[in-house]
Amino acid sequence: MSVVKFLAASVSAAALLSVLPASAGYVDQLKETGSAFSEVAKDALPAVVFLDVETTVEVQTRRYQNPFEQFFGRGYRGYDSEPETREYHQRGQGSGFIISKDGYILTNNHVVNDADKIVVTLGDGREFKAKLVGTDPKTEVALIKIDGGEDLPTVPLGDSDALQVGEWVLAAGNPFGLSQTLTAGIVSAKGRDETGIAEYGSFIQTDAAINPGNSGGPLLNIDGEVIGINTAIYTQSGGYMGIGFAIPINQAVNIKDQLIKYGKVTRSVLGVYLQEVDEDLAATFGLDQKGGVLINQVMEDSAAAEAGLQGGDIVVEMNGRKVVRLQSFRNRVASTPPNSKIDLKIFRDGKYLEISAITKEMDADAAAAVPDDGVLEKLGLTVETMEGDAARRLGYEGIEGVVITEVEQGGAAWEAGLQPGQVITTVNRKPVDSVKDFKNAVSEADGKRILFLVTDGRVSRFIVVNLED
Repeated sequence: MSVVKFLAASVSAAALLSVLPASAGYVDQLKETGSAFSEVAKDALPAVVFLDVETTVEVQTRRYQNPFEQFFGRGYRGYDSEPETREYHQRGQGSGFIISKDGYILTNNHVVNDADKIVVTLGDGREFKAKLVGTDPKTEVALIKIDGGEDLPTVPLGDSDALQVGEWVLAAGNPFGLSQTLTAGIVSAKGRDETGIAEYGSFIQTDAAINPGNSGGPLLNIDGEVIGINTAIYTQSGGYMGIGFAIPINQAVNIKDQLIKYGKVTRSVLGVYLQEVDEDLAATFGLDQKGGVLINQVMEDSAAAEAGLQGGDIVVEMNGRKVVRLQSFRNRVASTPPNSKIDLKIFRDGKYLEISAITKEMDADAAAAVPDDGVLEKLGLTVETMEGDAARRLGYEGIEGVVITEVEQGGAAWEAGLQPGQVITTVNRKPVDSVKDFKNAVSEADGKRILFLVTDGRVSRFIVVNLED
C-alpha cells in the first residue's frame, strides 16, 4: 500500500470510529453498562465484609547455646539447647458477605478455619466479633455469624446453575486489605471440577481480577446477585494472572443449610471404584463414543451392590444428565443427600439399562484424599484408608496400606500404570497405613519422582511415578 493510500485509509478509519459510537449508540451502551456496575456496587458492597483473623500456631525453636556448655555441661547459667515449643499469634485477612438479617456470613474455609478470633468490619466501619458456625474443607465453604441487630445489610443470592459463559460478573472483596473493592470481568468457564482447590466442587472460572484478600468475597452477576464465592487464583507470580475460581453459590447454600441444621456436612457414596472411559475403552466395550465412567469394582453391602450395579458397567447418565468426567460424577453423587434415590443410565453388554440406587452416607473417617498441592495434583491419584471391612471385601485382610479408588486419566499415576483397587503399602520406602500418612509422604517427595510399593493382594511390585513434565 502506498503512503497516500495508507494515510487515506487511516483517516477513513478514524473518521468512521468518530461517527460510529454516536450513530450506533455505543457511548450510551457503555454508559448504561457503567451505570449497571455502579448500581451493583451501591447495593452489594455494604454487605461485603472485611475479616481480620487471628490464629495461634506452635513453632519449635532452639534456644541459644552457651559456648561454656561444652565444658560445664548443658544448662550452664540457665541456658538450654533443647528444642522448645513457642506459640505465636498469626494474623490473616479475607472477605465475606452477609446473607441474612440475623448475621450469617459466608466465606472460605481457608480464611477462618482454626481461627481463635474473627473480627468482622462492615463497609460503614462497624466492627463485630464473629463466631464460627462451621466449615467444610472438602468444598472450601465456611459459615460464621455476628450479632448485629436488625439493620445489617444483606446481598441477595442468585442461581449459579443459570449462569452462562460470557456473562458479566463482578468480584467484590478486600484484596491486599483494600476494603470495598470491585472488579469486573466475564464468566470464562463453568464446571471446573479438576482444579485441585477442593475435594468436591465444580468451580466457576472468571477473569474478574481476584487477588489475595478477595477470598471469601462474593462473585456477583449484573443484577447484583451472588452467584459464587471467590476462592482461588491460578498464578505463577503470586498475583492476578486472569484466571480466578469461585464456588457456585448453589453448592455453597447446600453446605450452609447443613451447617446450620446439623453442624456438619454429610455426603453420599455409591461404593464403587471408577475410571474414565477413553476412546480405546469405549471401542472395547462397544460404545460408539468415549464418555461416561467405567465401574471397575462394586463393594459388598454398598448402595451400588444393592441396586444391582456390576463391574464392567459404564455409567453414561445420572438423573437425566450426561456423565462426561469421573470427577464431576463423583461430585454429583457426593452432593446428593444420603438415602436419596438417583437414576442411572448404564451401558452393559451392548445394551442400555435404567437402574435406580439409594445412596448411603459417606464414612467421614474413610474420606478420600484429594490433590492439595503441586505434587499431589500432578500425581492425579485418590486413595482411601484400608478399613477392616474394606480390606475384607477386597481380599486384602492382613495388608496395611491405602487403596487406590480413582486414577485421573493423563496424570502421572495413570501414565505409570497405577489402577483403582490396588493397594499402596509404602511411599519412597516409608510405610503408609492412612490417608494422612500417604499425603505426608507424597508431599515430602522431591517433586521429580516417587517410588510406590503396590500390591494386588497376590504380588507386590515397585512402581516409579515420574512427576517431571
